Parts: sequence; C-alpha cells; structure tokens
Amino acid sequence: MKSNYFFKGILHVLIFIFLTVVTQIGGILYVIPFLLISNKVSKYKLKRRLFFIILYVTTSFLIVPKVAPLFGRVKIENSKNLEAHNFLTKLFNRNYVTPKMQEVLTNISLKINKESPSLKVVYLDANFPFFDGFPLLPHLSHNDGKKIDISFIYQTEKGINTNAKPSNSGYGIFVVPKKNEINQTNICKKKGFWQYDFTKYFTLGNFNSELKISEKATKNLIIQILKEDAISKIFIEPHLKNRLNLSNSKIRFHGCGAVRHDDHIHFQIK
Repeated sequence: MKSNYFFKGILHVLIFIFLTVVTQIGGILYVIPFLLISNKVSKYKLKRRLFFIILYVTTSFLIVPKVAPLFGRVKIENSKNLEAHNFLTKLFNRNYVTPKMQEVLTNISLKINKESPSLKVVYLDANFPFFDGFPLLPHLSHNDGKKIDISFIYQTEKGINTNAKPSNSGYGIFVVPKKNEINQTNICKKKGFWQYDFTKYFTLGNFNSELKISEKATKNLIIQILKEDAISKIFIEPHLKNRLNLSNSKIRFHGCGAVRHDDHIHFQIK
C-alpha cells in the first residue's frame, strides 16, 4: 500500500515537471485541483482532470495574455500574414515575445506578403510569457522574449511556393547538405555532440514529404529579416548560408552544443 502511494507521488512529480518544462504554467495549475477537490468526493479523479483542463485552457488563452505585458512580453498577434505553424505552440504558451520582436515580425510579414500575397511568415517556437532566464526547452537561448524560430518557405513538386511545411512540428525534416557542401552534422557528431540532429525524432508526423525548400523565397525571407535594424543574429546551417549565397556577418553558426538549423531559421533581436 505504501509503495503505491510512493509511486503515485513520483508520477505526480514527473507530471508536474513535464508540464512546467513544456508549458511553463502547467505544473502550477496541475497542483490546484488536488488542493480544491478532496479524494473523498465521488469521481474525484475525473473531476480533478476536468477542472485542470478547464483551468489550463482558461488561464492560457484569457489570463496569461493579460498578465504577460507586466513581464515585458506579448502574445504574438496572428494575422493573414503571420501565423503559428502548430496550434500546440499557442496551447503550450510558447508564442510570447517582447513588443519590439512583435514589431519586427509584423514588418517582415508585411514585406513578404506585399511581394508574394499568398505567402505568410510561419513561426515555430518563440518564448514563454514570464521571467527572463526561464528556459524554453529544448532551446538553449529562447528565454528572454527576443528569440524566435521561423520556418523556411517550401515549394511543391511543380515549383509553386506554399505555406505548407514538411513536418507537423515544423522541425526535424532537414535540408541535407550536398556532397560538395559542409556537413556540419557529421562534424559535430564526430566531436561527441550526439544531440545535434535529435530533432528528427520530434516531427510529430510528416505528411508533406514531397515539399522541397524554395531557395529563392527562403533567401528573400532571410534578406527581409536582415533589413530590420533590431536584428542581432540569424542562425542557419553553414551549407545553407553558402548555398543561398548569403554573406552578412549577422548570419552565424550556432555551435555544436545546439541542434542543427537546416529545418528552420532562428533569429534574435538586440
């Protein structure tokens, strides 16, 4: 009997940690139903779960956006030009940035849409709503509202640019280097950085395997990013920087301690 309580306690701790790591606020909200609903109440397990779901959704979509500005963050404003690739990004509160970053994203998306009205800037992970220094794992630096990942622009087999992406998460489907290009993944893994390509396990499914990167449109997207004075760094893989003939000093290699960046663009502001 005591062992059952022990393992249940461990399970609840693990759930608390998982929800905190993935959503920032989920762990704290997970505890509240246990404090308010006694285990002596009929169907208390079901009631706790339903209470948690309602509490989490209400807090994430109604309360957090109102409180985040007190911490210098705003929820990214989706528009016809700018949107999250995956609903989970919004559900898990990974779509918060500083007001300046919101301004930069809006400017970039308007430029892209003006040139190609059918295209949108599609973002992936940004930052959590609260507290500088709180890590948005598995990212190393998304902890101050000033960083964001956005997707490449892809094209169909017929060469038509599209807003669709090759993976459901936006990560893990790589634009692999050609034989004559720098293979940074091999270099890093030979040095012992085993995690360098581990995002291949986090695609959440791949239903658009026929899509290929639109090199012209993606290069233009990066150029539009670089035109924003607030930009401090852009991370993409070295072979893509060379392939797209990009030479700006703000485009840098992120180091082997991170993960490969030939499935998305990371940029940050000053």
